[in-house]
Amino acid sequence: MVNYKTLEPYLGEPDKGRLLAAFKRQPVDRVPNFEVLIEDKHVEAFLGRYAGNTLSYGGDPAKGADAEQGRPMYPDDYIDLCNLIGQDAIMFDGGLWTPYKRYDENGNLVPAYKRDVKNRSDYEKLILDSDNAIASTVGYVKEYKDAVKKRNSKVAVSALYGCMMQTLYEFVVGMNDFMMMVYEDRDLVENMLEDSCIHFEKLTKALVDSGVDFVFIGDDVAFKTGLFIPPKLFKEIWVPRMARIFKPALDANIPIMFHSDGKIDDIVEDLIEMGLDCLNPMDPYGIDYRDYKKRFGSRLCLSGNVDIEFPLSKGTPEDVDKDVKEHMEVLKPGYGYVATCSHSLVNYIPHENIIAYFNAIHKYGIY
Repeated sequence: MVNYKTLEPYLGEPDKGRLLAAFKRQPVDRVPNFEVLIEDKHVEAFLGRYAGNTLSYGGDPAKGADAEQGRPMYPDDYIDLCNLIGQDAIMFDGGLWTPYKRYDENGNLVPAYKRDVKNRSDYEKLILDSDNAIASTVGYVKEYKDAVKKRNSKVAVSALYGCMMQTLYEFVVGMNDFMMMVYEDRDLVENMLEDSCIHFEKLTKALVDSGVDFVFIGDDVAFKTGLFIPPKLFKEIWVPRMARIFKPALDANIPIMFHSDGKIDDIVEDLIEMGLDCLNPMDPYGIDYRDYKKRFGSRLCLSGNVDIEFPLSKGTPEDVDKDVKEHMEVLKPGYGYVATCSHSLVNYIPHENIIAYFNAIHKYGIY
């Protein structure tokens, strides 16, 4: 009988040591669990009070750069949530989107995410507000780290950032025009990518200096059938720049987690060569987790793949339990696995399925 009414006790306590060991495929007591985003209704159901979502207190970074944003979840709320669900890290939006600004009619700097950059002249009107964005992120790292220390918690602290290409195609240029621009004005595309790269390089260095336990870099670069841009061209314009964004963490021996939706087979070897530790989310619409375990499991920690549609949204608690068990059987051996869903624990997932999901992770994840 699957318990979907209450969270069951789990082995140990939330502990960054477990998560960081799994990143390096080293022995752990149980599979770590770590969700990129748990939306506000589920957080409220667990805590019994409103606390926002796990990336933002008032806004929702996952909804996009042009959505209204708030500050990160307050760290005490997040630590309380981790203690309930056994999660080994707290993380906030440290700057997913390249911080492009422009002056409005009143002379105020405002976000510039209107998808209206169609040529170099348009792009040159934008202002990259890098230093202020980085200072804000570093301030929140300190707030999170101070709270962890005060609470004598062992959870890891990280930040999510790095959408070097996604910012451009989704919010600055627009998808269709950006994909045409790659061919028609490659110099401008590379100029924009380079500016984003320099910003995110600086942000990685600042995060390392501020004492994060690992970095989590995301950039959605693929459909369910393959990369947005042909692999040869993509490896020329994106791979070397993302390697530069990784480098400050790599040099400091800080683990690196990377996220892209879609089928990214063509760049997994590149990511390994760049120093990646953990790959997320193994998008189930384009990736067979059994295949990835065979091909990459000895060189990468794998994270994700439990589908938020089925079983999480449209299945029963029994379906959720069965699916988590199947993932554990394949991905658990060798220690390099972090239990995570395929996207985020969204509000439309029945809460009873979320409870069944965490209970199954802790039941089947024991080594």
